[in-house]
Amino acid sequence: MVRKNVAEILRNHVTFELEAIDRMYLNAYVPSLQTGGGVVYFLKTQLGVRVPSTVMVAPMSQRFVEAIERFVKAEGVDLITFEKGQRKDDIAQKYLATFTGKEGVLFVGKAQEKASVFRTEKRRDARGVYPWIIRSTAMVNHYYVYLVDKDFGPLFIKFCSYFPYPAKLCLNGHEWLKRQLTQREVPFEPLDNGIRSSDKSARVQRIADTLDAAKIEAVFRKWLRRLPHPFAAAHRAAGYRYQLSILQAEFALTQVLDRPLTGRCFFEEVIRENLDIGRPDQMQLIFDRRVTRRTPGRFRTRVLTDGVVPSLHVQYKKSKVKQDHKEGQALRTETTINDTYDFRIGRALRNLPALREIGFAANRRLLRVESLSHDCLIGEDRLHAVTSPVVVHDQRAAGLRFGDRRVHALMHALCLVALAPTGFRHREFRDHLAQLQGRDPETYSAGSMTYDLRRLRLHGLIERVPRSHRYRITPTGAQVAMFYARLYTRALRPACSLQPSGSPSAQRAFDRLDAALAQFLEEVKLAA
Repeated sequence: MVRKNVAEILRNHVTFELEAIDRMYLNAYVPSLQTGGGVVYFLKTQLGVRVPSTVMVAPMSQRFVEAIERFVKAEGVDLITFEKGQRKDDIAQKYLATFTGKEGVLFVGKAQEKASVFRTEKRRDARGVYPWIIRSTAMVNHYYVYLVDKDFGPLFIKFCSYFPYPAKLCLNGHEWLKRQLTQREVPFEPLDNGIRSSDKSARVQRIADTLDAAKIEAVFRKWLRRLPHPFAAAHRAAGYRYQLSILQAEFALTQVLDRPLTGRCFFEEVIRENLDIGRPDQMQLIFDRRVTRRTPGRFRTRVLTDGVVPSLHVQYKKSKVKQDHKEGQALRTETTINDTYDFRIGRALRNLPALREIGFAANRRLLRVESLSHDCLIGEDRLHAVTSPVVVHDQRAAGLRFGDRRVHALMHALCLVALAPTGFRHREFRDHLAQLQGRDPETYSAGSMTYDLRRLRLHGLIERVPRSHRYRITPTGAQVAMFYARLYTRALRPACSLQPSGSPSAQRAFDRLDAALAQFLEEVKLAA
């Protein structure tokens, strides 16, 4: 089989491509009941309590639990107590397989889980003992309402049975898309948690782009009206209403390949070439965020295998990017954002457009990183132009000679900023460059840095961002920098370590090693 590089496969062998929101896990909470003071105000104004105490909300909780039990009987559905370690999704799939209606409740599940609650404790001061409301945690019952919506398909809403009754909403954007396509009579072939093909791919993408915060908010409000509600109508009229925030959001790029065998070989090669993609210097390129020693979280790459299907996982703070070969047919690149503050964005559902942009951009940048690292060859003319002096508008710059330590530091530094969409500043680049040369950045003068940047700019490897003090790497610069860095680390440095002696056996060993190195360079597309 002819080996193809990543860019060629993505350009010529993708038969269907779709960007869509995948799973979303949302928190429903009452904003004014998130502090002790807010709870005290609720007890006084809504329950008429003179001395605030969380004991007073016990009747509310009891009424809510009884309402759920009545709802289960009225709907004629099962109330299941989840066992420890039991997969809730497996149970939901069994009920879903026998469900025949357009929408309705599948079943209600109950599980005891940890929750953030308010408690009343006794405190003392000079006047004596007084009650004080504090936040705490407790193991309380949660009720999972699994249902099918005619527009969103399978989803569930989870209620905590203890005040202030936080709730969760979990839905799937691909399931929503499938139902929208069916309702609009758009032909498509389904894929596990996705779309495999469609004759109207552009229309499918347009429909996928219309899933927004308003639609998610609407389906949540719709089922809140139908399900038991912990707050009475008078409380809701007084402003004690749920609001949605984003706990987890998954943004998926699915690229269906024309040949499953080619796709698998391609995916395995991508994994082999990018085992270091989880390093901080790589992740800051993918997520367009600077990573320092103070940046929290773990930065790592993991390759997991489910049976014979490998998958690539990289982490950035609490978020991650995953790549796998879905059903042996498609490359799925998926960014999961577990904490919106990783990107200085609030958790409110209205921030979904900003998160969507970050998630989909991270997917594309990861593929771009993989494409650059897998195919970095340049032609002889381009190599000669880079290594020779150049004159542009009466400005002269020395050539970037291959083998020069300072030049290689420049090229490695360019690799670190290759995909940063906002570019890089003079100081940021100087820090990278000094570190690569084993020097203190303070000893790397501003004049030397200006000289290096001018060389890169006149050779067309970087360009100035208009109306700013930032630079960005050009497509030519990214390719040349990757070529220099890879050729040096994979060819020059190993070759320099080959030192045959005068004995015939040593010469034969040298020849075998030289042949093995030549074959290796051919495999990584760096053969002469």
